[in-house]
Amino acid sequence: MKLKNIKIIVGLLMISLLGISCNKDFIELDPKVDVPLEENYYSNDAEVYSGVIAVYDVLGKESSTFENMITMMNAGSDDYYAGGGGPTDGTGIQSFSDFSISESTIPGSFWNSYYQGIFRANILLTQLPEAPITDANRTRYTAETKTLRAYFYFQLLRMFKNIPLILDRIPTGDIYNVPQVAPAEVYAQIEQDLIDAKAGLPNTLTDLTTEAGRLTKGSAQALLGKVYLYQGKNTEAAAEFAEVNGTPGGTSIYGYKLVDNFADLWSIENKFNSEAIIEVASTDKANVGWGEWGGGQNDGNTINTMVSPRSISRPSGSTAPDYASGWSFNTVTLELYNVMKGDPRFDATIADFAALKAAGQIDYIPGYKDTGYFLNKFMPLNSEVTTGGGEPILNYRQNVYAIRLADTYLMEAEALGGSGARAQALLDAVRARVGLSSIPVSLDAIAKERRLELAGEGHRFFDLVRTGKAATALADRGFTAGKNEIFPIPLKELENTIIEQNPNY
Repeated sequence: MKLKNIKIIVGLLMISLLGISCNKDFIELDPKVDVPLEENYYSNDAEVYSGVIAVYDVLGKESSTFENMITMMNAGSDDYYAGGGGPTDGTGIQSFSDFSISESTIPGSFWNSYYQGIFRANILLTQLPEAPITDANRTRYTAETKTLRAYFYFQLLRMFKNIPLILDRIPTGDIYNVPQVAPAEVYAQIEQDLIDAKAGLPNTLTDLTTEAGRLTKGSAQALLGKVYLYQGKNTEAAAEFAEVNGTPGGTSIYGYKLVDNFADLWSIENKFNSEAIIEVASTDKANVGWGEWGGGQNDGNTINTMVSPRSISRPSGSTAPDYASGWSFNTVTLELYNVMKGDPRFDATIADFAALKAAGQIDYIPGYKDTGYFLNKFMPLNSEVTTGGGEPILNYRQNVYAIRLADTYLMEAEALGGSGARAQALLDAVRARVGLSSIPVSLDAIAKERRLELAGEGHRFFDLVRTGKAATALADRGFTAGKNEIFPIPLKELENTIIEQNPNY
């Protein structure tokens, strides 16, 4: 969730970059710009607020650059292949999709991008107590920063499990000697950050013109509920989700409500709607070119370009949507196609290019692992291509959801054990939104509904792992139990450090 239309001022927090990664090459980079020193910064509210924005900016890892979370995690699920132009098109995503991933092929950014956010948060949290700002802003900025730090650590835990816990600034000479800690210790810190944050966040945003995308108490509670669920603390998880969700199908105390039309969730104009709990913003005005792309400066949505087929053409008179061409990543598996066929969410979720091509409505050049089915939730139209500066395909403006209300409905139903009147009502509300009738609630019914409702949003792999179903569901992809539940730690993070590789890598 980055703040709406606010671009990070990268130079303002260059002092945090010493801690971004444990690899020596990064630390010894010469600074390219003149920046204010830390001791001279945070001298007024505007400077402190820019520090908050810099922490928010790391949430862009969900959708910006080639190494984004959503397409990466989709590729390792049973619903999508890596796709792309060929088996070597993006070694990291390809090796995750077939579970040949190793310490040499895992993209380092999945580790160091989130640690960059953590170091920015740590520095800001040391400055906030004495910063010359109002107490109200100090309280809110602290709560936002703790929530973001918790989110970054949660992502790292889910991907790597065995990670260092860093809560303060680290002298450069000591950065190679930070040990990993037990996951339970990291989880405890995440919980504490989120419990602290809830008291300092507003229930709702008062002005979406200036505050759209900022975290609220509901954001922190939804994340805390999810953190509890991943640890099997179902009673605690259900309690947090109950406040976030309110009456199933109604409007919660935080103003959350299911969007009436499921397809509207994917309209690029429908930003910061009533279903969004944590939303990651993108802009088509960053004017990013190839020189900046991938370096942490891209505020555009790269998923749009990645998931669209290659070299699309429409014959004269075609009534097919005017899709913009892309790179053919995250092709839909036949398994997902068959599961979703007949579901009211099919058209909004899957672009059936096989049918369009057979009908002479559209043509395209098949990519790697082509099935003829593509991820429609993020499929770009030519009308959405920016006319501004930079490289158009790097500057799409569709936002993505890190957590949305249908997700928390289903997580609460799961935390309730998949039984009882409230769990039934939560499942029913998700289904009723798309015109489906009630079915008996159960953990299996909830899991299937999550697959249908959240397809392509990066949740499926994590759902399979945390419920113990990954080894069976992904056996034909090369998944090895006891190994592939988590990523290998990138090679550069092991060099000259005391960090130990994850088991069986």
